[in-house]
Amino acid sequence: MPEGKHLYEFGPFRLDPAERLLLRNGQTVPLAPKAFDTLLLLVENSGHLLTKDELMKHLWPETFVEEVNLAQNISAIRRALDDKNGGAHYIETVAKGGYRFVGQVSVFPSPGPTARSARESHATPALDARPVMSKSPRRRIVLGVGVATALAVLAWSIGHRRVRAGDSLSPIRSIAILPLQNLSNDQQQEYFVDGMTDELITDLAKMGKLRVISRTSVMSYKGTRKSLGTIAGELNVDAVVEGTVLRAGNRVRVTAQLLGASPERHLWADSYQGDLTDVFSLQDRVARSIAREIRVTLTPEEQARLTNLRPADPEAYDAYVRGRHYAAQITPDGFEKAIVNFGRAIELQPRYAQAYADLAETYCWAAAMQSIPAQEGLLKARQAAMKALEMDESLSQAHSSLAWVKYAYEWNFPEAEREFHRSLELNPGASWALLWHGMYLAQGNRIEESIAEMKKVRQVDPLSPAANALALVPLLNGRNYDAVIEGGRKVLEMDHANGLGRWLLTSAFEWKGDFSKAIDLEEETAVLYGENKEVVAPRFSRLRRACQTLGPQGYWSMKLEQQQSLWKTNPGDPYDHAVLYARLGKNLDAFNWLEKAYQVRSQEIIFGLRTEPAFDGLRSDPRYTNLVHRIGFPAQTQ
Repeated sequence: MPEGKHLYEFGPFRLDPAERLLLRNGQTVPLAPKAFDTLLLLVENSGHLLTKDELMKHLWPETFVEEVNLAQNISAIRRALDDKNGGAHYIETVAKGGYRFVGQVSVFPSPGPTARSARESHATPALDARPVMSKSPRRRIVLGVGVATALAVLAWSIGHRRVRAGDSLSPIRSIAILPLQNLSNDQQQEYFVDGMTDELITDLAKMGKLRVISRTSVMSYKGTRKSLGTIAGELNVDAVVEGTVLRAGNRVRVTAQLLGASPERHLWADSYQGDLTDVFSLQDRVARSIAREIRVTLTPEEQARLTNLRPADPEAYDAYVRGRHYAAQITPDGFEKAIVNFGRAIELQPRYAQAYADLAETYCWAAAMQSIPAQEGLLKARQAAMKALEMDESLSQAHSSLAWVKYAYEWNFPEAEREFHRSLELNPGASWALLWHGMYLAQGNRIEESIAEMKKVRQVDPLSPAANALALVPLLNGRNYDAVIEGGRKVLEMDHANGLGRWLLTSAFEWKGDFSKAIDLEEETAVLYGENKEVVAPRFSRLRRACQTLGPQGYWSMKLEQQQSLWKTNPGDPYDHAVLYARLGKNLDAFNWLEKAYQVRSQEIIFGLRTEPAFDGLRSDPRYTNLVHRIGFPAQTQ
């Protein structure tokens, strides 16, 4: 790199490109040549983002090196500048972007090539004016060897010192794995890279002492240029992991680096490579390294969960991660494609327990979202979950899916409770397991327990609209309508078209008796979801007139009339009929439809019977008590 013509000052530091010196309050700060070059590039471009590619091309113009080398340089610079431990902050890491020098830099003309000698002459008393060459050759050699040895030891100690979470810094109890970056030129590999991110999150979430942000929330940062400090603040975590994945045929290379958030500091970086046949071991090695660096002590059971010695068929693994990619979309089309890909993975590798577990979870979601008939979906979910657990009892995901089947399909509440507890024992940070358990508790009218579980969901999945929406269910069932309205509006700020958020917000307005706002929101939702505005308007106008004329009775009567016309072509769930009749005080009709819901094993009757306000007037009726007894609800939750 050419000699500089300026001096740069920031804080107590002076950077002299000509003399290749970094000084702090006039004292030399040792810095390896490449680290010096890296610092100079950043300082010369102060305030501007330099991407990792730009830095690597400048620093190693004709040499291929891994990104970990750059990370180690940045780490060395931060140590030299004391850019940690609450000191001044000079280098900002931008997720998926690169680095930016953010310190205030002053630029001065260089005093010329004699600056160093003049500075040394001024600073050092003239105890011996004789020239150095007058010393004997032997003494010069001894002195030279001694100085070289001391510098080598110093450089080694600086280069090999690792800042770790326990080194006079706050312990790391929470972490976010940012979406790994796809280094291949093939965009079709995105699903594979996202799958690696997902697997790493899953592995780390198994460590009970560590809060790990879920996939749904971290994926919102894919392609972001936000600083790591900003991301850590938004997710409320102590550290973040970022890295890359390069897949070439059946070979995979993963690089990862761990960065503390406050103060921002580089803690660790490494690279791993292997075959697709050994991909589980590769993922486990990365997870274990991160656990070691943040000093998480794994229990013997957690150690066992991170050990997966089963070889993976490359094609089977490819189909599996495609399935995970589609399942995460939480859409009917996504469920369908996920089921096909999980089936393909199992066909290629019949004892692929994790693929069975994901298949079970996908069927549960498809049934819950009414993408497939509930009984069909839950029956298939049970078959897949049982198959997974036959091969690997430690799969948390299979236990949570089986718990939902026991609850919503079999109506076996004690077994459902046991399966939920086992699932969360195996993976305390599994966001969907926490969410489903929270729903189970809310629908059982165990409101405070459900609220506590939903708080955990929001801690690990703070940016998921679906999780934030469903976390409102215990508040709705607990009849805290104002809190549901406030939370529902926040969900729609995150995702304006979120169906769960809109349904919960509409229900809160209805249950509170604010029918005008419920009608406005329903009309907006109908248009948003594709209905013709001119066709929709008259329907909601009639609903408004009925409400204005007859109040709540008019609103529910018009609702029933409109629904009856739809039921002629699409009968829907009998439970929904029962709710409307109960709202109008038509108890005989309500009980008739509740009986039909019982006979077809409606999911909705399980979800709403114990908390729906429409049934408040029926709860003392022997027919209601008899129905609760036949369903088998635990006595304390009636």
